[in-house]
Amino acid sequence: ILPFLCFSKVGVFSQWSNDSKDTLKFLNEHKVELELRGHGQYFCKKSASYLVEVFKKLTKDVKFYLNTKVLHVEYDKLFKIFTTKGELRAKKLVVASGGVSFKPLGASDIGYKIAKNFSHTIKEPRPALVGFTVQKEQFWFKSLSGISFNIKIRVEDKILENDLLFTHKGISGPVVLSSSLYWEKGKISIDFIPHINLDKILRMKSKKFISSALLLPKRFMKEFLKSIDLKDKAIVKLNEDEKSNLKILKNYEFSPAGNFGFNKAEVTKGGVNTDEIKPTFESKLQKNLYFIGEVLDVTGELGGYNFQWAFASANALYKHLKTI
Repeated sequence: ILPFLCFSKVGVFSQWSNDSKDTLKFLNEHKVELELRGHGQYFCKKSASYLVEVFKKLTKDVKFYLNTKVLHVEYDKLFKIFTTKGELRAKKLVVASGGVSFKPLGASDIGYKIAKNFSHTIKEPRPALVGFTVQKEQFWFKSLSGISFNIKIRVEDKILENDLLFTHKGISGPVVLSSSLYWEKGKISIDFIPHINLDKILRMKSKKFISSALLLPKRFMKEFLKSIDLKDKAIVKLNEDEKSNLKILKNYEFSPAGNFGFNKAEVTKGGVNTDEIKPTFESKLQKNLYFIGEVLDVTGELGGYNFQWAFASANALYKHLKTI
């Protein structure tokens, strides 16, 4: 999902590491207190407003045009930027407008419109890092809203492991959000008990009931057993057909009906075709026009990778522009 190859030639990530080291260093230098919640998940300890204040200070000499909507961009020796509050002109134009996810926060497709106006092609924008809606056969998921536990999920040849969250619409949680990057259509497979040897348990002459033996939430087991027409009973009393049906827990296949859409998606996959962008982030089709961040067809899994790409691409372009 991360087509970094064309950018690695100029060392985007040698200038701003593709792990969290440089980002954390930057935040520490500016005294933004962080706390780690789960593996690799950093949050502002007090409020994200502290980070906003950092950027306000760093850009105190920059002129901002707030509450101003960009309508259209043309080029005639200079870039002409038409807005709701008049026309701006510039020698160089950097498009860092992001994707179209979370429109209530101001997301817009203006970056794609600008790119198209200069003959760029756009990889179809789609919701990403987003939950899945389900087909009628999986409506039993909806009765489990609020339940969360660790699973493995297979999408195409990609296997991901993290927490699954059942919702009133279908399924979400970190593992589903990341898997949405890779799913286009067709089946996915869930292993609900990735660290349990089910075959070993089924060979045991245990008097424990299924719902207790597998260490899964009781509400989940109740609905799952109902979905495969199997009564909760002692492991020792299961016949071979029942044991076979229970093995669906290790490979539960289904086709999502779709996803929760752009308004729930954390990022947008697709965007400006990176084949048409130089390693310096300049357009191959229009001199002095640059694209960085999520407006490009570059998307990462859950875990801060998209913020990392925003930092890295902006930093690389900044250093490039300082040299010319």
